[in-house]
Amino acid sequence: MIGLILAGGTGTRFWPASRESMPKQYLNILGNRSMIRMTVDRLLQKIPIEKIYVSTTEAQVKMVQKDIPELPVRNIIVEPMGMNTAPCIGLSIRYLKRFEDVNEPVIVLPADHLIKDEKGFLSSIELAEEPAKNGFHVTFGIIPVYPATGYGYIEAGDNHTPKMFHVKQFKEKPDHVTAKYFIEQGNFYWNSGQFCWTIATILDSFKTKLPAVEELLVKIEKLWDDKGIDADISELYAKMPRIPVDIGIMEQVEHRIVIPVDYGWSDVGSWRALADLSDSDINGNTFFADHISLDSRNNYIRTNKFVAVIDVDELVVVETEDAILITNRKKAELVKNVVNKLKEDKKDNLL
Repeated sequence: MIGLILAGGTGTRFWPASRESMPKQYLNILGNRSMIRMTVDRLLQKIPIEKIYVSTTEAQVKMVQKDIPELPVRNIIVEPMGMNTAPCIGLSIRYLKRFEDVNEPVIVLPADHLIKDEKGFLSSIELAEEPAKNGFHVTFGIIPVYPATGYGYIEAGDNHTPKMFHVKQFKEKPDHVTAKYFIEQGNFYWNSGQFCWTIATILDSFKTKLPAVEELLVKIEKLWDDKGIDADISELYAKMPRIPVDIGIMEQVEHRIVIPVDYGWSDVGSWRALADLSDSDINGNTFFADHISLDSRNNYIRTNKFVAVIDVDELVVVETEDAILITNRKKAELVKNVVNKLKEDKKDNLL
């Protein structure tokens, strides 16, 4: 099996800690290892480092090398600029085809997801190998624990085997009423954004389902043939449609399977999500600081200064050298709007 880690994101929901110069996947927000390091270590229990590839942007190559120094240089796939997952995966698969057996399964993982039960994770990717080798597009559906409105859903149909199901359809992020209905049905799972297929299978799917992407990939591959793997492909890559692989491929193909999993997964998509995952005191507070807390509950505070909180609830406070974020914990996902405003105001020093 081949491991493909997608690590080109910017992590805007983790501003001000996550910046263009140090995106979320390179931060030690869950312990003493970065999220990409944790993802690689998880895979190394099954896949040797020579078979693990990281797709990232040119600006992040040095960060990958710093966090994963044992990764062969050849195994870093460079996007000229950040795009959505269909162009990124399409480019990566074309790259893999040059070095790997096209009939070998590829497990595709985001660099910045948390998985607590690593044995359960490894069992699930082993389960995915056989259907992937038989031409199926395999995805991993998280067994939902509440009616989340921030995730897409996968509706399972008939059994393929007792532990996996044919995918009936994908559903976009629902409202609360719809999400509650999904949970009640018992055959809906959160879309984890993790996939498994062979190189040959996904190559064929790009040809048949995303011809606009395929046309550009053919030209990029010709450029590699003519000028080498380090050829400048930026002009061609910039023409790619910004489409997710879920919509461009997984919603279109016929042969697709979902494996329900329950291994303590989180996409750690916001400061609130991180707060929910972090150890807290008896009042639900999480402090990364020397502190005094009086009559305060459910706060997440991260700073290098001594902090005193008095009679405040549901706050997220994150301080860096040049910025401070203060938000209601329930509104933490809106941090991305701050980043958009900073871009609009051309405050590049804060990005």
